[in-house]
Amino acid sequence: MEPVRAEIDAIDRKLVALLAARQKCVEAAGRLKTERTMVVDEARIEEVIALVCQEARVKGLSEDIAEALWRKLIALSIEHEYAIFDKK
Repeated sequence: MEPVRAEIDAIDRKLVALLAARQKCVEAAGRLKTERTMVVDEARIEEVIALVCQEARVKGLSEDIAEALWRKLIALSIEHEYAIFDKK
């Protein structure tokens, strides 16, 4: 069991690094947008979900897990982007 846990921990560290990089992009978007109404773009959300689900299929990740995870990630990213936008 320990080798599996160690691998999960290593993957989690990589995921955190990637999520931090993604968050920096979200923050940049929040600073670039000129109107608060621009934060949520439903068409872009669905485009991202479709791309993620396609990549999930290729990589062998459950599409149900991928979609649910990304919808939550996007919702949290939107909240964060609003906070960044409102600080301008």
